[in-house]
Amino acid sequence: MSFIEAIILGLVQGLTEFLPISSSAHIRVVGEFLPSASDPGATFTAITQIGTELAVLVYFWKKIVHIVKQWALSLSGRVPRNDPDARMGWLVIIGTLPIGVLGFLFQDVIRDVFRNLWLVATVLIVFGIILGLADRYGRRERDMAHITYPHGLTLGVAQALALIPGVSRSGATTTAARALGYNRTAAAEFSFLLAVPAVFGSGLYELMHALTEPGEQGYGMAETLVATVIAFVVGWIVIAYLMRYLKRGSFLPFVLYRVGLGLVLFALLATGVLTAY
Repeated sequence: MSFIEAIILGLVQGLTEFLPISSSAHIRVVGEFLPSASDPGATFTAITQIGTELAVLVYFWKKIVHIVKQWALSLSGRVPRNDPDARMGWLVIIGTLPIGVLGFLFQDVIRDVFRNLWLVATVLIVFGIILGLADRYGRRERDMAHITYPHGLTLGVAQALALIPGVSRSGATTTAARALGYNRTAAAEFSFLLAVPAVFGSGLYELMHALTEPGEQGYGMAETLVATVIAFVVGWIVIAYLMRYLKRGSFLPFVLYRVGLGLVLFALLATGVLTAY
């Protein structure tokens, strides 16, 4: 992988991580059209996602710090357990468990079987349609304060589906939140917060894997660092845009894009322009 390819993939990661269109699917597909013509891999994808999650930390810094502080104080009884921010800390922990457990148990499948482009194209379309239906017909009266522990676990299970490229972490959790009656900004914000421990966990795990098994990777750490830094900068800009957009806009443009991209992938696979692996 060249530095030019790393820059392109970093831009793709930053642009797509927070939109409900699946960054891992885009990294998978774009990699096939670069000079190296290869799948960057689940390890590269997970490491570059550290950059985009750093953007979440920067954008929501005050909120995240307060949540962590209130949660920690609630453990000693200095803050009531039902404090909204203390509850949010527990909700994020509960919601992280499904993807943590499934990601560890099925890591070999994630690196191999789940990266089949036929599967990626299928889930892009299927979950795009489900997102459209949830956004169109879901109730809209609930905000962040209404998130319950069962709902937190449900959203965590939805996030775990994003282990399949094409599902989209933000898309899956947003779809579930909209189906449960949460407004768009609340759905997006909780999706961002929920992703922080999961993405940092998987990213750091894959980083250690890359450092201990460097021969298994098709790229260097210097190129990965470049892609990660670019993903951070672009990701921060996208978060700011998306949070403003969702105050007035719907998810319909993203639904149409997902369906269109899935159909294009089917055509490219059927004509032999792309292969499944």
